[in-house]
Amino acid sequence: MDQILIFKTNVDSPMHVLKVEGLFRSIHSIIRWNFDLEDCDRILRVVVSDIHMRPEMIEQLLRSEGICCEYLEF
Repeated sequence: MDQILIFKTNVDSPMHVLKVEGLFRSIHSIIRWNFDLEDCDRILRVVVSDIHMRPEMIEQLLRSEGICCEYLEF
C-alpha cells in the first residue's frame, strides 16, 4: 500500500528542485513526488511504496544537501 508523506520545505527555485530530483532518483521506493512552490510552506508531497519509509529518512536526506524539511502530519 502506498503512503503519502507531506513536508514543509524552504525550496524556492528550480535549482533546489533539481537537487531534490537527483537525491530521490536513487530511492526506488519513491513512486512520485512534487512541490507546490506557490504555497507559503513550499509543500513537498512524496508518494512511497514502502510503508517502512519513515519521514525522518527524507528529512535527513534533504538536510544533508542544505534543504530545510519538516514532516507535516495530516
